[in-house]
This record gives sequence, structure tokens and C-alpha cells, in this order.
Amino acid sequence: MGVYAKKGESREEIRARLKEAGVEYLWAQFVDMNGAAKVKQVPFAAFDDIIDEGAGFAGGAVWGLNQGPHSHDLMARADFETFRQLPWKPNTAMVNSNLFVDDEPWPACSRINLIRMTDLFAKEGYVLNGGFEPEHFLVVKNPDGSISGWDPQGIDTLAKPCYDVRGISQAADYLQDIMKYSAEVGMYIYQCDHEDGNWQYEVNWQWADMLSSSDMCVFFHTMAPQVAARHGFNVTFMAKPFEGKTGTGNHLHFHVADVKTGENLFPLKEGEKDWKDDRMGYSKLAYHFIGGLQEHKDAICAVSSPTINCYRRIQSGEAVYSSGSQYTWTPAWNSFGDNNRTQMFRSPANNRFEDRSISGMANPYLVAAVFIAAGLDGIKREIDPGEPVIGENVWDMPYEERRERGMTPLPQDLGRACDALEKDEVVKSGLGAIADDYIRLKRAEWGQFMMHVTDWEVERYITLV
Repeated sequence: MGVYAKKGESREEIRARLKEAGVEYLWAQFVDMNGAAKVKQVPFAAFDDIIDEGAGFAGGAVWGLNQGPHSHDLMARADFETFRQLPWKPNTAMVNSNLFVDDEPWPACSRINLIRMTDLFAKEGYVLNGGFEPEHFLVVKNPDGSISGWDPQGIDTLAKPCYDVRGISQAADYLQDIMKYSAEVGMYIYQCDHEDGNWQYEVNWQWADMLSSSDMCVFFHTMAPQVAARHGFNVTFMAKPFEGKTGTGNHLHFHVADVKTGENLFPLKEGEKDWKDDRMGYSKLAYHFIGGLQEHKDAICAVSSPTINCYRRIQSGEAVYSSGSQYTWTPAWNSFGDNNRTQMFRSPANNRFEDRSISGMANPYLVAAVFIAAGLDGIKREIDPGEPVIGENVWDMPYEERRERGMTPLPQDLGRACDALEKDEVVKSGLGAIADDYIRLKRAEWGQFMMHVTDWEVERYITLV
């Protein structure tokens, strides 16, 4: 059984339990702009040092932290309430850290930025709760440097492999280790499955406040590759690693709660009438929150689909039927409604919504921060999300009808998403100090990509004229 910090536990109590469990080394961890974990390993004797002073990092060596080679050190100060012993490496414990420079919180730190937005939301009386569903592919690297799906028995070949018992059986040891290790450190996975792409799997996390959920998501991104390596393969969270297969999402189920009582504010209260549709059962606050997300979704897309490859996944028109199983399962149109997976914002029940557009490559801290910014704008301005789509296939609707009903397509490339973000002061406020650097780096990424000529272009155009 792994050791992890429990709510209300003191620094001394967690130190004693980690020491008793045989922990010898600590990983002080933070994330860069991309959400990728960065660590320093220190001996257990440095337990107090990494809490009080922090582990030092050169910020210019990391993406998107507004530092250069001349900058003062980033000090990653451990949040001791997040210590987790690594069950697959029990002599080591990892801890989430917040970045400081010259004893001041560093505003370009993704985790500190989410804490800022969480505090702002709390002052308005609210807390955003949610749970991520990270999808990922199991892969192996070929001698020529390409990747293939991990399928040692040659059985994961169905056109519709979702939930397939043969597919999940050969990955069962890996998935059971993931579930067991997560439970040992207080992170409950309530289900996992084989997804709709061959070699693709998904885990579903427990609900928590968005800071805790983001911490868990980053821990999973750290854990999964290390556990996979023990089973002879690797994992990728790349949004679209294979043509003809579904993409990799990180769906987010979420609701807004009262910060003092914890009461979920999305369900319609007894005696109240649903503002939009009696079949939905949501409060006005829920609709306004969704209205804010919808109004700002193009700019949010630059954060929730942060790489060029993400836009291979978010496709509109006939492309939504392009995967091997007939469907991509990814929304490309800004809509909300009932329990219907062609929606962007799906309603599995009136206690939550699910955003199905978020990419597996997204930084969860940044996604949560811009959700708060956009949703709070919706609440304050009482933004009307329009009429819900009930019992209809959004993908099959004629283009003109979707437009007439207020649905707009998501940006179809990173350049257009950056254009939307640059114009959206609300979403930029959610990114805080990182906003300008984020846009600059993403524009540079898009510009570098546009200088490359692909094999597809050569084949299609070399003798066209």
C-alpha cells in the first residue's frame, strides 16, 4: 500500500509516514506550459528544504515560463499536502510544487495561475469541480523510428474495437497496475476500457476540485509511461497519432458548486421550472456557465487543443465519419444538449456537463483556469447558450441548419485558434501572465509547421499543372 498525504495531515505526520514506508528520495515536480512534468530528485533529508526553500531550476530551459538564461532561479516549493509515494518505485515519493522567484509566487506557473483563478472564483461564491478521462494509445517504436500500436497477440484488429474483451485482455495487467497504483495513492479510477481506436484505452477519474483533478491528471501522465515500460511498450497522449483511427481526448465532466456548502449548483432546484427545456433539468446558473464557455470556445480551443496535431482530431463536415469505426467521436461544432456524443457539451445527467473537445495534449491546469474565466463571464453577464439540441445527430445536420441554430465550427487549425485567443480578453485573463508568451510560442509553432512540405502535398501537386 502506497503512502500519500491525507486532508488535514500535518507536515510532520506525512514526513513520518513516508519515512516509515521506506522513502529515500523525493521528486519535486512542476509542469511547463505544455503540461509536461519536470522534476528534481533530492534525498529524503531535503524534505523541509523543498517545502520551505524549494528545488532550484533554470526557467529558461523550460517552455513557456517567461524566463531566459539571465533570469533568477525558479524555486519549486513542494505542496506537502500532495506527497505521493510511487507504488511502482516505492523508495521514491513525488510532490506537486508551486514555482517561486525571489520569494514571490511566479505568475507564469500553471499551477499557481489555477490557484489564482480558483481563489477568484471562490470570492464569487463558487468552486469548479470535475473529473478527467484521459485516453491514450499503447505503442511500440519500430527500428525505422516509426511507431505501431502494441498488439502482441495480433488480435486488436476490429473495425469497431470499443469495449472489446480480447483487446482489453492483453492489456489487462497494465490497466490493473494503473488502477491498483492509483488507488494506493488516493486516486480512485472508477472504470477503464478499450476505446474506439485499436490499441487505445481510457481511464475515468474520481471527481474533485479542479486543482486536485489537474494534479491527478499530471500524475497519470507521469505514471502511465513508467508502468507501460515495465510491460514492454510505451504510451502516447498525442491527439492523432494514427490516420484512420480515432483521436486522443481528455474529456472533462464538470459542475459548479457552492464554495461554502459544497452543494452542486447545476441541477434544477425543487419547485423551479427549467429555463430552457423540461427534459434537461438544469439551473439558470448552469446554462449561463455553459453560455460563457460557448461564447469563448474558439479562444479556449487554443488552450484545450494546443498543438498542430490536435486539429487532425477536430474535424468538421464529412471528416467526422473518417475513423475506422465510422466515427471520430470528436465534436467540431459548438453545441450543447442531451446525452448525445455528437454534442460538444453533453449532458449525461443534470448534475454535470461533459466537454468532449479537450485534447489529450492539453495542460489541465490551463484548461481549468480558462474554464473558470469563461464560465464566470457567462454567470456575470447571464449569457444565453441558445436552445439545447435534444435527440438529434449534430454531425448529420446540414451546414446551413447548424449555422441557423447558432452553432459554429471550432477553429480548424492552430493559427485560427491563436487568432481567436489573441482577441479574447476574458480567456487571456484566465491564462494571466502566461497569455502573451503562450500566444507567441504557439504562433511560432504554427509558423514552423507551415514551412514544411509534406509527402501528401508532393504526391498531390507535383504534376498538377
